[in-house]
Amino acid sequence: MAILKNYVWPFCKKNFVLIIAIIAAIITCFFVPFDKGYLEYFGEDNLRTLSCLFCTLVVVAAFRHIHFFTYLANIIIRKFGNIRNAIAALIFITYFGSMIMANDMALVTFLPLGYFVLSSCNKKKYYAFCFIMQNIAANLGGMLTPFGNPQNLYIYSYFNVPLNEFLKTMVIPFVVALILIIISCFFVKKEDIEVEYSNPFKPSIWRVVVYSLLFIIAILIVFNIFPYYYGLIAVIIGIAICDYKSFGHVDYGLLLTFTAFFIFSGNLSRIEAVRNLFETLLNKSVLIFSTLSCQIISNVPSAILLSKFTTNYQALLIGVNIGGLGTPIASLASLITLNFYRKVNPGHTKNYLLMFLGINFLFLIILLFVSYFIV
Repeated sequence: MAILKNYVWPFCKKNFVLIIAIIAAIITCFFVPFDKGYLEYFGEDNLRTLSCLFCTLVVVAAFRHIHFFTYLANIIIRKFGNIRNAIAALIFITYFGSMIMANDMALVTFLPLGYFVLSSCNKKKYYAFCFIMQNIAANLGGMLTPFGNPQNLYIYSYFNVPLNEFLKTMVIPFVVALILIIISCFFVKKEDIEVEYSNPFKPSIWRVVVYSLLFIIAILIVFNIFPYYYGLIAVIIGIAICDYKSFGHVDYGLLLTFTAFFIFSGNLSRIEAVRNLFETLLNKSVLIFSTLSCQIISNVPSAILLSKFTTNYQALLIGVNIGGLGTPIASLASLITLNFYRKVNPGHTKNYLLMFLGINFLFLIILLFVSYFIV
């Protein structure tokens, strides 16, 4: 019992989506016996997706190791003298940071910064609102770029989406989300604050330059300008020389989740009854069905699964991005935020969840309404 309590249960809570993905993959294996078809689940497109994701995660981990993002964020937040502006700065750092870092990594980086700012000026009452809005900002800010969200990276690679088409598809939901976030910030009162900042650690210039070059390589892999296998080797060697410990901070659970859902979605696409059902539902509305699917199995698995049954990547792309709003399991980012809040403010989870659901579904309904007229 001690092992279950101290190790198994904490692991399952931390890797909830991964556990579900593995169980789902195993179940489908009973319906689709192992054969050569399984190798097709890991063709060049999927391997490029995994390589892109790994390169992005490890380079961002290296940046975090030298406190690069925290350093920049501290400089920005110093300039604001009231709690509304400070919270807005935290939200928009997360919003625009997720466009580059990916939503999960943006939250892992900037949620602790939000906690530090609010706790140091004794504004704990804003924990829930700030964290929820940072979570929304991470999910919605990342939708503009192919590498901003994991599901974007997958869809961009799987459908070979031209960059201009990708941006054209996502720009309206992105702008609407930005307006909604700006409006939300005005609900915070202008209370004066005095934050005692410790002198932020200044990152090494040469490391910033090297990591920036490696990140550019990761971006070139995403755009299929640079062969993924060469890029993967270059990033691994570069990080191994500069900061090998960064490999220990990569979210391997996310990579394994992708792998498990490649198997799960591949198997489902080979089951005729399931294929007919999904094709029927998606023919009615890819946007609505993909959004609803995220509420149950999360946005990344939904993107991988539904891509096997539709060619309407525009509707699917929007659906699995705005579908990250809603329930706490609609995106991995939401689970990260929930776990962080429970850790820093125990005993207030119920109120947090009520606020989370209210704000998330309000955003979701508005964005779904707007998006319906786009696709």
